[in-house]
Amino acid sequence: MRFVWIVLLCFVMKGEPALMPKPAKLERLSGEQRVDAAFRLAFQRAAAPRLERGAARFVERLTRQTGIPLNRGLAASVGAANLIIDCAQTTDAPLTLGDNESYRLQVNVEQARLTASTITGALRGLQTYLQLVDVGARGFAVPSLIIEDAPRFPWRGLLIDVTSHFMPVPVIERTLDAMEAVKLNVFHWYLTDDQGFRVESKVFPKLHTLGTEGDYYAQAEIRHIVEYARDRGIRVLPEFVMPGHSGTWLIGYPIRS
Repeated sequence: MRFVWIVLLCFVMKGEPALMPKPAKLERLSGEQRVDAAFRLAFQRAAAPRLERGAARFVERLTRQTGIPLNRGLAASVGAANLIIDCAQTTDAPLTLGDNESYRLQVNVEQARLTASTITGALRGLQTYLQLVDVGARGFAVPSLIIEDAPRFPWRGLLIDVTSHFMPVPVIERTLDAMEAVKLNVFHWYLTDDQGFRVESKVFPKLHTLGTEGDYYAQAEIRHIVEYARDRGIRVLPEFVMPGHSGTWLIGYPIRS
């Protein structure tokens, strides 16, 4: 965490926006866009439910970040909006490796426009906007600029081992929120090892009842985590280790000659 703050501090000292990761292309313009209680969003075209939920999270996060109780409703028209989201993908689809996550964010004094080909690209742009919000002498504002961004690597993952140290669902959710903030897109979930079998099994229940100290994820919780991650443009990669590191499997179901 200390390294992250050092990186962001270096950007600030250079006069650059403190963005992580650094966008592919950034052009500074003159002026800034104020962020106040009148701030409103609008969609250029019909938005898929996943993007609507992402926009709602954006407003909630912006409210917490600034302390300004923002209205969660949309602007009356595109012309009256402070931030316009123009996403070409209007129906949802499964996440796949190599999805287009690019976006273009243009911020002017009066209005900002976020353009993306996909829902995931739009979600990435919303996180960039949140990182740009800063406080100054006149209150909260976003610098006028143009950002054209796309990830350098298609796989940007985080591995969490819940076998040695179990993490409850709220902790996993909080981690996924942080992954969304810095545009990571793969959650590698290490679920079984000699220390624990963390997945409920309907067919072989002794795997999770005898192979743990009582801490495991019910199947409904796993489905929830997968959808929670997907909402944030993150794919879940579960790992079940075998034949090695499978000592917990043998507690309930020992090998018989």
